[in-house]
Amino acid sequence: MLRVIEADITTLALDAIVNAANETLLGGGGVDGAVHRAAGPKLLEACKAIGGCPTGQARITNGFDLPSKWVIHTVGPRWHGGDSGEPELLESCYDSALELAIDNRVRTVAFPGISTGIYGYPKQAAAKIAVSVMRRYENKFEEIVICCFGTEDKVIYEKTLETD
Repeated sequence: MLRVIEADITTLALDAIVNAANETLLGGGGVDGAVHRAAGPKLLEACKAIGGCPTGQARITNGFDLPSKWVIHTVGPRWHGGDSGEPELLESCYDSALELAIDNRVRTVAFPGISTGIYGYPKQAAAKIAVSVMRRYENKFEEIVICCFGTEDKVIYEKTLETD
């Protein structure tokens, strides 16, 4: 099942949540900062041990103080107009995160909008890629949640789900 909600992703009691991280995995703003704050200092130590993550790939850690067991960190592309491989890298983020989830027997997972904040990816284009990849994996999970922080994003994802 694939569904859209408006919530703070750090409050979700699912098997895993996905963190829209930067390449260092050491925290930042937006979703990344919120995940690090909510998970506590052990998350930072776990991320230091990983040693970073290239754009388009994903890594997994425990959820520590979060209600979710796992955090899947993925690094989305910065938007440079769309001709620098951004769509392929964004698709790879979702693929990599979902494959890691499968490898770790995750049955329920939530995603934020990857790259749509400070990285500047156009929200509708990002939603189309996200939903397309999630549809390919939908039958391998009990639930894939698209977790939106605001109503505007929720509407974009709901419309994308309806037309996909």
